[in-house]
Amino acid sequence: MNQANLIILVLFYSRHGATRKLAELIAQGVESVPGCDARLRTVPAVSTVTEATEPDVPDEGAPYVELDDLAECAGLAVGSPTRFGNMASAMKYFWDGTAAQWLSGALAGKPACVFTSTGSLHGGQESTLLSMMIPLFHHGLMVLGLPYTNPELMTTASGGTPYGASHWSGLDGKKTITEDEKRLAIALGRRLAETAVKLRAIA
Repeated sequence: MNQANLIILVLFYSRHGATRKLAELIAQGVESVPGCDARLRTVPAVSTVTEATEPDVPDEGAPYVELDDLAECAGLAVGSPTRFGNMASAMKYFWDGTAAQWLSGALAGKPACVFTSTGSLHGGQESTLLSMMIPLFHHGLMVLGLPYTNPELMTTASGGTPYGASHWSGLDGKKTITEDEKRLAIALGRRLAETAVKLRAIA
């Protein structure tokens, strides 16, 4: 009997589209691995005041994540633009609401990775990636980075770090994703999916 394909959740927040493009490349890498399907999901923006500001269903793009997506996934990629060297409040707000999943261990033992985009080249890419790892460690996820066997890590003049995929989008958010950034994002998605497959084989 054939096993169902593994679901790899690619969860992101994107304000101007750069992080979404990275998410799509990571999903491409996930789906290059036989037996794996990428599930793209986003989180709604949050307001500085206590009021609902987003529709129940996004006007376009990926649907909003549901807590069931966490339970159903075999691996998880988390992406956010940089906000003063940290993840965006919308992503932080989502993770703050996952106490039940933390208590139940719903994510424990699953592989995960992180990705980001920044307006400036030295705008906190690495600290943002590290900040996104913290709730993942608390959930018991096994966090993956990018090894230097990816030669682009040594040649990139834009984004790309051993902590996760990244993109330098420019102050106007319009810089296109470079070939190095693209290859590293795809490689990260592929590594995440391959790890999920290996873990299923030994489970």
